[in-house]
Amino acid sequence: MSSSITEITGAEMRKGDGSALDALIDFYRAFNRHDLDGLAANWAAGEIPSMDNPIGGIRRGWPSIRDGYARLFGGPAKVNVTFHDFTSQSWNGCHLFVGREKGRCVTPTATVDLRIRTTRWFAQIDGIWRQVHHHGSIEEPTLLADYQRAIFGAPLDRPA
Repeated sequence: MSSSITEITGAEMRKGDGSALDALIDFYRAFNRHDLDGLAANWAAGEIPSMDNPIGGIRRGWPSIRDGYARLFGGPAKVNVTFHDFTSQSWNGCHLFVGREKGRCVTPTATVDLRIRTTRWFAQIDGIWRQVHHHGSIEEPTLLADYQRAIFGAPLDRPA
């Protein structure tokens, strides 16, 4: 997939061709706007999708993933990210984006600059690209602890 886009915030102009890249742009648009309906339109429905990241933990199925987003968006933290430094591969109705997110988590008491390794996997379901898996990880232990402290009030003792 060739594209001149090197960063995705969700504010980019979509091609409107029903591509996986448009679906990725839609995800970041919905996430950065804290739009649960937009996220629901982006993720696969039911029990198909899964997610694993330092804040949401391991979640299986759209209802659990939605709950994680709702808790994040309903809390005091405002998190916005940009996807960058990514590769893109497509095969047999699947599309994989592997890269990094940079961004910021702002709470009334803290600001944390984020650096997250990120994978987003999309599949064509009934002819529409839907997100079926997300994995995010933070390589820096101090940054991970700061992020968890900003969201939860303290670093986690064990994975969520």
